[in-house]
Amino acid sequence: MNSTSMQGKSGLAALDGLRAEKIRTFHHERLAVVYVRQSTVQQVLEHQESTRLQYGLVSRAQGLGWAPERVLVIDDDLGKSGASAQNRAGFQRLVSEVSLDHVGIIFGVDMSRLARSNKDWHQLLELCALFHTLIADLDGIYDPVQYNDRLLLGLKGTMSEAELHILKQRMHQGRLSKAGRGELQFALPVGYVWSPTGEIQFDPDEQVQQVVQLIFRKFEDLGTLGGLVRYLAQQQIQLGVRVREGPGKGELVWRRPNRATLQMMLKHPLYAGSYVYGRRQEDPRRKHPERPRTGRVVMSTDEWLVLLPNRCPAYISPEQYECNQTRL
Repeated sequence: MNSTSMQGKSGLAALDGLRAEKIRTFHHERLAVVYVRQSTVQQVLEHQESTRLQYGLVSRAQGLGWAPERVLVIDDDLGKSGASAQNRAGFQRLVSEVSLDHVGIIFGVDMSRLARSNKDWHQLLELCALFHTLIADLDGIYDPVQYNDRLLLGLKGTMSEAELHILKQRMHQGRLSKAGRGELQFALPVGYVWSPTGEIQFDPDEQVQQVVQLIFRKFEDLGTLGGLVRYLAQQQIQLGVRVREGPGKGELVWRRPNRATLQMMLKHPLYAGSYVYGRRQEDPRRKHPERPRTGRVVMSTDEWLVLLPNRCPAYISPEQYECNQTRL
């Protein structure tokens, strides 16, 4: 073991020694819960030292007097964000155990492991204070009943939530900046693919291109979306779609076009050569926490975040695109 690790452990032991007076007999009679969480599956795979550090809190609990059989490890939330208690079975289990007066102390590496939402964090603090459950992190042991400890825990929760908002804002600004240069990659509609150098290009399959050209040509002739749907169904014409995810990602499959797909194609400005970002944006009022892809709505043209005309190969002219929008 290196000197840094030994100094860290000795410092932690000293802190625990100073604050062990907060641990009472009734705390030892209940469980010591070690809560383990990583935000994403990628972190679980790549940041294994953090995971080992969290599991190492079991020995700390035993060092503070808990019998091995009284130490409970809750690791159901590995690979799950702490932004909300939704879909976090481990956190919900932790809250239930505290509510049932089963928990004497909760161990975590830092407060952000428990919750990055003030709502969830303060709910847990209220329960811990009610049932005299202690909370311990790498800085020491806290009793939510005591004023100073409660104040410090509240500040730690607030800082953790603020940190999450800062990270989200930086990521959003980074995406927006990259999109402003036309370099941000996103799922492309039928008839387009990303080149190895990161540019938008026509799908290399000529039949895919011909079907897309036919769709725009027939809509111009027929004048209605319904007429276009009936024509393609009668002629048994299918769309060449690239698989977006999974084992067959990038492979070409042929599918019967439906009304929603055709309407999306006719309304998408990319077919007229315009790079666009932010056509669909999140509306918090329509979002369901347990369904991450919900709540996105189509915005009007003046609300698009980025619009770069003449940046991509086009199937139709900008004038024809505008005409199609009027018809639709």
